[in-house]
Amino acid sequence: MNGRVDYLLTEEEIHLTRGPAGLGFNIVGGTDQQFMPSDSGIFVSRIKENGAAALDGRLQEGDKVLAVNGKDLKNLLHQDAVDLFRNAGYAVSLKVQRKLQVQNGPVNHRGDGDPRGLPLAAVLVPVLALAAIAAWAFVRSRQRL
Repeated sequence: MNGRVDYLLTEEEIHLTRGPAGLGFNIVGGTDQQFMPSDSGIFVSRIKENGAAALDGRLQEGDKVLAVNGKDLKNLLHQDAVDLFRNAGYAVSLKVQRKLQVQNGPVNHRGDGDPRGLPLAAVLVPVLALAAIAAWAFVRSRQRL
């Protein structure tokens, strides 16, 4: 492994219906309260249990909210973003960006120097145990004759 972590950015449009407790999530970030180094975007910090976002199930903590009802969230102060969410209405459309970590290296590597599959011992031990049980059962059955 080269020590580098690769990410795949995905975007998704999520439509939420405001519930009695609002949209059901908290945000962090803004130009005055950067959450991520060198990124003044708005991020989901917490999904509230049984809130609109939790019931929908698609919004995740750590998602970056790019737009609310088509309004871009770039270069906003934190409070301006909060106000935008609060005044978004009953039906709210969120454009979110999610960072997915990409797997580097073999998926099934077992640490035994052979990344192609199971270690030989993981296969031989159960097979030999079954063979020993079968031989013992055969000998026992022959003794009863």
